[in-house]
Amino acid sequence: MARIKPQALLQQSKKKKAPSRISLTTILLFSLVVFIVVFFICSAYKHFSHRSVNTEEQIRFGGRKGLSDPKNVEVPKYVIIRTSKGTIGVELFKDGSPGIVDEFIELCQKGHFKGMQFHRVIKHYVIQAGDVHSIGPAEEWTLKGKHYTNLDRSVKHEAFMLGTSKAKHDNKGFELYITTAPIPDLNEKITVFGRVIKGEEVVQEIEEVDTDDHYVPKSAIGIMDVTLEHKL
Repeated sequence: MARIKPQALLQQSKKKKAPSRISLTTILLFSLVVFIVVFFICSAYKHFSHRSVNTEEQIRFGGRKGLSDPKNVEVPKYVIIRTSKGTIGVELFKDGSPGIVDEFIELCQKGHFKGMQFHRVIKHYVIQAGDVHSIGPAEEWTLKGKHYTNLDRSVKHEAFMLGTSKAKHDNKGFELYITTAPIPDLNEKITVFGRVIKGEEVVQEIEEVDTDDHYVPKSAIGIMDVTLEHKL
């Protein structure tokens, strides 16, 4: 029997221990799988990050059209009215006057009330902001006198209530009325949709300004800005 030389045995041993080579096709497939996984992870992260930002904006702006369905966004419960005399904080009556509150919120978002003037002030009755050419129900209230014997003490008849005319509104027709005294037939005149809970002294200061014979303030008093809030 022929004997195998030690050198030949050493070469055979090295061949057995040498690792097998990875083919180029395997490397390319592995790289492609890694790329696809990384791509989907990055895409998912960007999607959810963008969605989170949009949700925060929707809540901040009270469900503005084009951002989301308003039914899925919490309706602001308060409004801050900044006037040239000071700031007035109002709680909105969403449950009592849902349609009017929705219209009011939409107009606030459009800047409808910014720059609006308090063009009629009747002491111990009401202050009115809106179209300077509109008369509305405010002047009618003066015809019945300033004192009543049997006042309806319903919450909506008290002082410092926020309301608007019951007439059909147009682009300029949504006016604001803030009562400064109890008014027994208030529901016949305006739709109440809020109550002043901060800044009653500002309302009273506006009420005390000098007016002419038509209850028009002699010095301009305007609304500088109106903002909606979830907390006050």
